Amino acid sequence: MRGMAPTIERFDHLHVYVSDRVAAEVWYDRVLGFRRIPEYEHWAADGGPLTIANASGSVHIALFERPASARHATLALLVSREGFSQWLSHARAEIDASIEPEDHGMSWSIYFRDPDGNPFEITSYEYDGIASDLGKS
Repeated sequence: MRGMAPTIERFDHLHVYVSDRVAAEVWYDRVLGFRRIPEYEHWAADGGPLTIANASGSVHIALFERPASARHATLALLVSREGFSQWLSHARAEIDASIEPEDHGMSWSIYFRDPDGNPFEITSYEYDGIASDLGKS
């Protein structure tokens, strides 16, 4: 019998792949009212995401600039520090034993795909605690 999946707190953000990130930012602002999140701007350097949010900050979209052949959406789900550890163990047991967490400087993420290639991200902003748990503090 397989173990139950650890808890997910909430939807965190959606990766959206666009051909022109500047034009996309303008469109998302004009049409949906999504604006750049200043504290995440450093991630946009060197091809990282430009993170935008609705007025209340309850919905985040990470805009990545990619060629058409590399575009797809990634569903990112938020977990606690404890949940991150549980998810790392669960993902290694159920998906791939070689899965390693990625350090984003202010968050940690685990990436994997479903059997059809759809990408998922499990993320937590409890950065220091997870770094300590991973022996990387």
